[in-house]
Amino acid sequence: MSFDPPVYNSEKPNKALSIAIIAARYNTALVEALIDNTVNTLKASGIEPICLERVPGSAELPYAASLIESNHSLDALIVLGVIIAGETDHHSVIAYSGAQAINQIALDKNIPIINGVIVTNTQQEAEDRCGSKINRGKEFALAALEMAQLKEKWTKNNR
Repeated sequence: MSFDPPVYNSEKPNKALSIAIIAARYNTALVEALIDNTVNTLKASGIEPICLERVPGSAELPYAASLIESNHSLDALIVLGVIIAGETDHHSVIAYSGAQAINQIALDKNIPIINGVIVTNTQQEAEDRCGSKINRGKEFALAALEMAQLKEKWTKNNR
């Protein structure tokens, strides 16, 4: 499956975009690689400062997203985590419930939230997606930039 890069218009940003990243500490090394790739892409696009908040695991990402969005005016949020299948189906529960909650918060609060939670069957699949082989961090950052610009373009206060 191929991924067409987002169409972030770097030549015409509507304003200085405010983007926060919330990242799980569980699977630390993998999440750190996602953070590095995401932050590097945002900085290369002129986005600074970038708010980074850490939470224990991917299950805590929706609450943190809701809390931070409620107390700060942001153009977009990126949540990052890595969930690797184990011997039970617990990983599916965390991934599915987290995705549902993140989508609901995005709709309820009218803010783009990029779900950057990597869900894999193996450690190797996770490593491939969090590093440079498949640079999901860059993809998440570009999606956040594009969605923040879309929000800016279509927000009623800016017409």
